[in-house]
Amino acid sequence: MKLSEIKNHLKGVNKIGFQLPNGNLVASHFHVTEVGKITKDFIDCGGKVRSETVINFQLWEENDYDHRLHPEKLLNIIELSEKRFQFDDLEIEVEYQGKETIGKYNLDFDGTNFLLTSKLTACLALDACGIPAEKTKLKIIEAVGSCCDPSAGCC
Repeated sequence: MKLSEIKNHLKGVNKIGFQLPNGNLVASHFHVTEVGKITKDFIDCGGKVRSETVINFQLWEENDYDHRLHPEKLLNIIELSEKRFQFDDLEIEVEYQGKETIGKYNLDFDGTNFLLTSKLTACLALDACGIPAEKTKLKIIEAVGSCCDPSAGCC
């Protein structure tokens, strides 16, 4: 989800809910403790220089049950961050403290809750690494027909 999208969604909700990939909701007394821009400059395994920039939200929850983050407050924080850091309309990445470490998630919206969706790693230089492209798998029956004829050379 891009920054412009979350701003539009926040204008249409009365409360903010974040849902983890397992279906559980982040506790309603969470705070967004950071809104920032993260730029990552790196070289992939094929030697190509790359750069990636995202808008980062950090969610945090503690025993502060008396304060809830309302949509207009988060929208205000986002707008202040945009003015200060000159954000482009970038993808949002969300950090959330799990049981053992901080998890990083993509963001989506289902009409009610913001969905923290799993991020995946991938090789960015498959051709340079020598990793073969995945081949289409066929069942033998599809390759030779519905029955195997001894003269077909498949037996």
